[in-house]
Amino acid sequence: MSSDAVHVIGAGPNGLAAAIVLAQAKRRVTVHEAQPTLGGGARSAALTLPGYVHDRCSAIHPLGVGSPFFRTLPLARHGLDWIHPAAPCAHPLDDGTAVACERSVEATAEGLGTDAKPYRDIFTPLAKAWDDLAEDLLRPPLHLPWHPLRLARFGWYARRSARAFAFSAFRGERARALFAGMAAHAVLQLEALPTSAFGLILTTTAHAVGWPLPRGGSQRIADALAAHLRSLGGEIHVGDEITSLDRFGDDTAVLDLTPRQVERVAGARLPDAYRARLRRFRYGPGACKLDWALDGPIPWRARECARAGTVHVGGTFDEVAESERDTRLGRISERPFVLLAQQTLFDPSRAPPGKHTAWAYCHVPNGSTVDMSARIERQIERFAPGFRECILARHASTAASLERENANLIGGDFTGGSQELAQLLARPRMWGSPYATPNARIFLCSASTPPGAGVHGMCGWHAAQRVLASTR
Repeated sequence: MSSDAVHVIGAGPNGLAAAIVLAQAKRRVTVHEAQPTLGGGARSAALTLPGYVHDRCSAIHPLGVGSPFFRTLPLARHGLDWIHPAAPCAHPLDDGTAVACERSVEATAEGLGTDAKPYRDIFTPLAKAWDDLAEDLLRPPLHLPWHPLRLARFGWYARRSARAFAFSAFRGERARALFAGMAAHAVLQLEALPTSAFGLILTTTAHAVGWPLPRGGSQRIADALAAHLRSLGGEIHVGDEITSLDRFGDDTAVLDLTPRQVERVAGARLPDAYRARLRRFRYGPGACKLDWALDGPIPWRARECARAGTVHVGGTFDEVAESERDTRLGRISERPFVLLAQQTLFDPSRAPPGKHTAWAYCHVPNGSTVDMSARIERQIERFAPGFRECILARHASTAASLERENANLIGGDFTGGSQELAQLLARPRMWGSPYATPNARIFLCSASTPPGAGVHGMCGWHAAQRVLASTR
């Protein structure tokens, strides 16, 4: 073993990002991935019929194209090609129309009636400031801000729950429903902090950088990161499950793992008090995910939905809120809020000629074994009559089976741990670096560290900076 050797456990975007930073600093880096394919939450596979490519977890990537770290890498040289749908997102309503979140703030505001002016007033300055905001928002929460005035503007809006923000900022149901879908990505009750912050970030990125998808599938993101790492001399071993860090002697280890797994693989190398802290880490609700092979595009009633890469299916603000409240209370929602992506409208390479795919999930209690296929399809049929007749094949993953497919998805939680405010501030601990552990040779880089979930690589970037600062 060599003192400059670093072993990264897990080849998800954060693990690969950490490995790239360390390889750039001339460290000898080896990435170990338990699965036969790399990518973690950014993988693709043929899940239904031959010729159809489906994303196993993440599908749409505003924080991928908006990541301060990814922007520094020559990923296009390694085959990553971002496709921008005509509109980032649409939110259908029962009157047969849909609220479209367009790339332009002004074009979005035009569809909001009396809420056009407040929408413009809020999101025009936030979108213009996104590059600066990203530098602060994608860092640990307890830091001196680099752009305090712009962060203060964001914080003024984000200080309340999604419900409080939406009902004070907007008077009409269209703007409120649009914001509900954005905020529900927090996987929290919309009456809780920091749901407004999630809604503000996702809406702002739609205008500032878009919600793109990678041509050929999300696997292309991981493949491009891996290719760049190899060009720097890094090694990647797939099908290489690490059950104990004893295998690496005194070499440095960077773990793209959630706290439950960290405790298991690090064992007695960590003190009892820290291990107890890891055991107290809370996981959030899970997801039930569906992938479809379709005979044609989804027959949405509202034409705006056919222009959007992402469709938020759930109706009014109150309906979305009720669904998310059910999940947080451990109940199965009969009318779940559904997050849907229709990649082949913009990337025909993922299906045979004339055919299509769709990808969707809803939130369920952690560890649920309930197959939500019928409930999800009813919700889509509500806004797209005839959808069921388009289905050639489906692949359903319950929350429990998602964890079997990817050990980082504890109970089907793809956010790396519950995102309530207290745990965002202590992810996985409040004081000291969240990426360091009491063992000077063990570091954390998963979505269980700041800034949390999303394919942005920033958890890995921050962790690698901590490794370099600690081992010079």
